[in-house]
Amino acid sequence: MLLAGANDGVYRADGPRFDDAERVLDSDRAMRVRRFDGWDGVFAATKSGLYRSTDGGDSWTDLSVPLAEVYAVLGDPAGERLYAGTHPAHLYVSEDDGETWRELAGLQDLPSREEWYTPRHRDEAHVRSLCAHPEVPDRVVAGVEVGGVHVSEDRGETWTERKRGVHDDVHHVLLVGPDEYVASTGDGLYRTTDAGRAWTRLDGDLDHRYFREAFVHDGRFYAAAARSSPGTWQGERGADAALFEADAPDAPLESVPYPGDPEEVVLAWTAHDGAVVAGTNAGSVLVRTDGEWTVGGRLPSGIRSLCATA
Repeated sequence: MLLAGANDGVYRADGPRFDDAERVLDSDRAMRVRRFDGWDGVFAATKSGLYRSTDGGDSWTDLSVPLAEVYAVLGDPAGERLYAGTHPAHLYVSEDDGETWRELAGLQDLPSREEWYTPRHRDEAHVRSLCAHPEVPDRVVAGVEVGGVHVSEDRGETWTERKRGVHDDVHHVLLVGPDEYVASTGDGLYRTTDAGRAWTRLDGDLDHRYFREAFVHDGRFYAAAARSSPGTWQGERGADAALFEADAPDAPLESVPYPGDPEEVVLAWTAHDGAVVAGTNAGSVLVRTDGEWTVGGRLPSGIRSLCATA
């Protein structure tokens, strides 16, 4: 089963062919739909709250995070702490399955905190990405839009800035390994192999700079970008987007054709039954089969997140 977080809630389909998709959660924009090893069910971080379903999406419970606009969620590898990143940029943790929450105020103590804002987001910022690797379960990595990448070694209590060398408009942080991350930003794609202490740029001389999310499956690396930010995604060429593949995150990126290019830009990725599945800003579901991208269906709303539940 697949779930898609969209601009008007969460949709469910039996597989990557989304022709039979139904909306199972009516919410504001669904920023992340995620499942975590060691945790029952699936979580939907939306601009109207954080929701959890333990029955495949038939019913959802609002977990009542103190701030309603939830942009990121993380269930830690130990199965003990549930994190919610919000707009404005605050971080909350629950140690009782979402019954109660407390703020991890250490995030507010970072030296650059007063610089986290942008006019297009009400002169504020949000915690847009949260992740943790099972080999270093106490380490939490946060990506802030606009604010950079930050790392905690004590499960979110205290934080260290790892923003030098990476653009501060962070949309997503992909954990490739315990110390290897790829950050998708509003101005480039960046990689670190030392937990963010140093970053190198992966997009090189590419004309496309606006990245939302990257993905690795069976060792192959996937990313997509628009030429500029969403305010420019109008006109004959739409987002003027491109989809890239590589043999590894540090290998040369190769632009490949896909249905909907260049008007539609891929914003979300997952894998289902061995196939890579992608979702676009126009609601198209794309499936990679035998090395080529084909249309797997279309939703009535733009896709922001994809999650395979089985």
